[in-house]
Amino acid sequence: MPLSRREFAARSAGAAVALTGTVGALATAPGALAAEQTEEDGRHCEPGYGPLVPDPAGLLALPAGFSYRVITHSGVTRLESGEFTPSNHDGTATFEGHRGVTLLVNNHELKGPRSLWPRPVPLSEGLVYDPAAAGGCTVVEVRRGGEVAEWVGIAGTSTNCAGGRTPWGTWLTCEETEDLAGKNGMTKDHGYVFEVDPADRRANLDPQPVKAFGRYAHEAVVIDPGSGHAYLTEDASGPNGLLYRWVPPTGFRHGRGKLRTLAADAGVLQAPKCYDSAGRFVDDLSRATAIGTVYGVDWVDVPDRDARKTSVRKQFVDGQVTRARKLEGMWWADGGTYFVSSYAREESPGAPHDGQVWFYDPKRRTVRLVVLIGVNADPSADGSFDGPDNITVSPYGGLIIAEDGQGLQHLFGATETGKTYPLARNELNIGTAEDPEYSEFTGVCFSPDGRTLFANIQDPGIMLAITGPWRRRAQLPR
Repeated sequence: MPLSRREFAARSAGAAVALTGTVGALATAPGALAAEQTEEDGRHCEPGYGPLVPDPAGLLALPAGFSYRVITHSGVTRLESGEFTPSNHDGTATFEGHRGVTLLVNNHELKGPRSLWPRPVPLSEGLVYDPAAAGGCTVVEVRRGGEVAEWVGIAGTSTNCAGGRTPWGTWLTCEETEDLAGKNGMTKDHGYVFEVDPADRRANLDPQPVKAFGRYAHEAVVIDPGSGHAYLTEDASGPNGLLYRWVPPTGFRHGRGKLRTLAADAGVLQAPKCYDSAGRFVDDLSRATAIGTVYGVDWVDVPDRDARKTSVRKQFVDGQVTRARKLEGMWWADGGTYFVSSYAREESPGAPHDGQVWFYDPKRRTVRLVVLIGVNADPSADGSFDGPDNITVSPYGGLIIAEDGQGLQHLFGATETGKTYPLARNELNIGTAEDPEYSEFTGVCFSPDGRTLFANIQDPGIMLAITGPWRRRAQLPR
């Protein structure tokens, strides 16, 4: 049932977002990044942990007092089966194993046939969906003493980009493709979500897509632990992609292995229709120009979720749904989901930007803009950010965001008080001295105990563990 204007006003009035117990907008356009901040005792503070210190090894610049460790490195480290770690690391999540073990599931974003990639995900027996496809996931085990083991979780999938951790302790890996069997060398249909269990290798045998979630260019997914609803992002254009909600069928209960039992048409897949406080339809989230913008959300059923002839996002005409450019990472926290629109420039139907983070509140049925980054005029300048992608909510307050933009690439934080700060910079030049190129960061997530931040450099594929003097407020006196 659509919300009335009166209901929308009542719900949006209290829609301020709390991040790990603190309230406030997160980030602003670059011009506000230098604004001073004052503590209660009058001291001025800069956000974050101080300037980044160049790395003598030429890999990762970090603040003083922080350090990193390479966990996996494509072409260097090896799987238990002897093959090299696959390339193109992307979405990642951590899980608590037995006796101090940290388990990670790591996507490998490899699109198309295996012949295109020097190090595809190996076709481990019983774990293959489509033997023609290069992508998949590996499971990484980091033991308390520092020993690392890695094995295949799923193989024969394509373009495994982001995904999401489930409340019951598994990983949902998302295919960012719409290739049907017979296209780009594929022998099966792709564009689905698959479940990977890091703790039970047998549960991953005979992988099956979760067709109920739809077939499109999936980016990320989260599960509402209360209602069981799934929220999913689509990274696509022409037209711009959509945020989706999947409502489970009556009587369905989530749990390990339950998703693969669903029929292809189980539940209802829906797309959002947003409107402002005056009841006016909002066609694209790039229309928002100020942090704190709140839109009401209704949900519209998807006609054909398996998209045999027409892509899901193209099944709606203008005026039916609200779109957004490059919908990327998601993270469930604070009773709702944070989700990213990476950038919208020339193709934006609204105001151009180089990054938005929104918060969807399922109880109020509202979305609120909590991060807005203006167009980055100089991507080569250190300390200016663009193209947010994977995100996580930090146990120390605010967000940690992986940058996939132009020029220099960072992990950067967004505090609860309206400022951003650099946390790491990729110093691995995969271009030339005359034309440097730096790969995006991906897979940002904290260990279960909050002491270690894991992140990946996608190309060539390096997983890093970052430790240091984390502080609850993520600020240092100046």
